[in-house]
Amino acid sequence: MGIFSGWHWVIVLAVVVLVFGTKKIKNLGSDLGESIKGFKNAMSDGEKEGDKANSVPPVPPQQPHNAAPLSQPQTYDAQAHRVDETVKKD
Repeated sequence: MGIFSGWHWVIVLAVVVLVFGTKKIKNLGSDLGESIKGFKNAMSDGEKEGDKANSVPPVPPQQPHNAAPLSQPQTYDAQAHRVDETVKKD
């Protein structure tokens, strides 16, 4: 088992039980179980919604009539100007 043997894990478990107590560990386990159940329910709800969304056919994007085709390059002419004013933040 690498560096730690079975006895090391038994000692670590005993120290954890002594520090936290069995009641807190039990509550931690039940809270963790409820969280996992909630996560699974949310995932299954998401899959059901995903199935509904996939049943509707997607609408293809429409290109405006006056737009240039995508295969032709377009050039925009612009010029940058330096701003000398400094903006003070209060």
